[in-house]
Amino acid sequence: MIATPQPANPLTMRLCEGIMALAVIGLSMAMPHLGTKWFAHIETALKRLALRRTLSVAVVGLTAFLLRLALLPLCPVPTPFAPDDFSFLLAADTFAHGRLTNPTPVMWTHFESLQITMVPSYMSMYFPAQGLLLAAGKVLLGHPWYALLFADALMCSAICWMLQAWLPASWALLGGFLAVLRLGLFSYWINTYTGAGCISALGGALVLGTLPRIRKSTRPRDCLLLATGIILLLYSRPYEGLLVCVPVVIALVHWICFTKHHPTPSVLIRRSALPLALVVAAIAWLAYYDQRNFGNPLTLPYTVNRATYAVAPYWIWESPRPIPVYRHKEMHDFYVKGEFQSTSYYHTVSGFLLVNLFKPVGALRFLAGATFFPALFFAIRALRDRRVRFFVLALLIWLPGIFIVIFLLPHYLAPFTAAFYVFLLQSLRHLRVWKLGRLPVGRTMIRLMILSCVTLAGLRALAGPLHIALAPWPGSRWVSDWYGPGDYGAARLHLEQYLARFPGKKLVLVRYANDHESIDEWVYNAANIDDSNVIWAHDMGADQNDVLIRYYKNRSVWLMQPDIQLTALSPYPTDREPKPSISNEVEGNRP
Repeated sequence: MIATPQPANPLTMRLCEGIMALAVIGLSMAMPHLGTKWFAHIETALKRLALRRTLSVAVVGLTAFLLRLALLPLCPVPTPFAPDDFSFLLAADTFAHGRLTNPTPVMWTHFESLQITMVPSYMSMYFPAQGLLLAAGKVLLGHPWYALLFADALMCSAICWMLQAWLPASWALLGGFLAVLRLGLFSYWINTYTGAGCISALGGALVLGTLPRIRKSTRPRDCLLLATGIILLLYSRPYEGLLVCVPVVIALVHWICFTKHHPTPSVLIRRSALPLALVVAAIAWLAYYDQRNFGNPLTLPYTVNRATYAVAPYWIWESPRPIPVYRHKEMHDFYVKGEFQSTSYYHTVSGFLLVNLFKPVGALRFLAGATFFPALFFAIRALRDRRVRFFVLALLIWLPGIFIVIFLLPHYLAPFTAAFYVFLLQSLRHLRVWKLGRLPVGRTMIRLMILSCVTLAGLRALAGPLHIALAPWPGSRWVSDWYGPGDYGAARLHLEQYLARFPGKKLVLVRYANDHESIDEWVYNAANIDDSNVIWAHDMGADQNDVLIRYYKNRSVWLMQPDIQLTALSPYPTDREPKPSISNEVEGNRP
């Protein structure tokens, strides 16, 4: 059931991108007039498209949507494999059945999994946006991923739309297409079920894109889009969303209170009444959701799960929590050996400075790629521009807010995605006019950068036939490279399909080796565990297994050992002496 490890491939996407970046710099220096006529023709056509702003936004979204569909033969619909994938899919399954949560299973200690809350109810630990989106895909489109594809296309369109409010139309169109190439096709935001990156990037783009539009005309449509963006951020990444919204609110208050060109109070009240009502209703629904899941409307997602299992703190001023008693070694390894040990250095001055130094570089690498690193040299010039003054002031709030958080993955930064592209594109505008003597090196460099992005996307699409290696798993690099759905999770899926051939319902006990990778968790279940065709459970030793088996007495019982190459799946031996009645033992498993 386990794929045979393949020999290391010296040709990787990361190496290809590094070679491309060096080639761009070298060619633009050596041949500053390279392809001038061809690029000029393409730019002229794109400028005509860019001037039709609504069409530009639609073209960007359709490009992301249609290209990702066209890539399905090479990059198929992803199979869930990471803990976050299964957590969000549990939320989707729950919502698709018309529930906000699920009762704690009677035998819940056998079903504990990473990123899942078992007590006081059985549900994903995350905020509900991604689960609601995936549920819509499951109910309306037949598969959760197709709703994620729509969100991906909307994200790219919204980034282009937002950029149109801050930059010239041609550069906004370029930013939209960069989002398609870097995020819309091969990032883990679209090729896993993890993180709600598309939703929170969409929300951030709506919030930031409405600010200049509201100050210009205060149309009801823009106010409603602002409320929509706030709600998307509230339901996906509320902390980072708050960081995005605070500068926008400050700018709107300043515009209303300290400038002459603003609507009358009566107009402001009429235009803002419905958007404010929507935001208040969204907050009320989230409080109700928290009440149903965690027993208190003020207890937010994450908090119960982290308080139950986590050791590593979330904020830099917090101390590590006491190590709880774990019932499963894999959970201990994840929270103690993984999270805590990998973040303990953050509390040292050198560790804090080093990590925060690389956060902006990591963001550039994920959102744009190593090809655009030369733009960093022109970022200082961009920061002095009046066009991006709001974002420079917003950095005074955003950067401290990001630096005080210990954990940081690319989807945590998703609300800032559109703002990042503003800085990147403004830096590229300065690079474009840079000359070496009289040679237009900067202009040629930008053209080759864009050509490099298109070429890398083609290489990534053909990575399989060309034998180009992707980032290894398990590990953290999969969130930063040109990611795409590979064979991760295929073994578990094939096993479920294999068991489906047998009549009746099944119970699979999963037994790991001592050196098992903790993030490679197999024990995840549907929202209604007792009605599932296959139930996955931890092997907790013969005595506790017997309790579980007798509770599910009408199921065939199997033993899965995913770390064993051969005979990984076998019937579980159930021929031991019968035990006493399990009623008291089952009652003891209740929370």
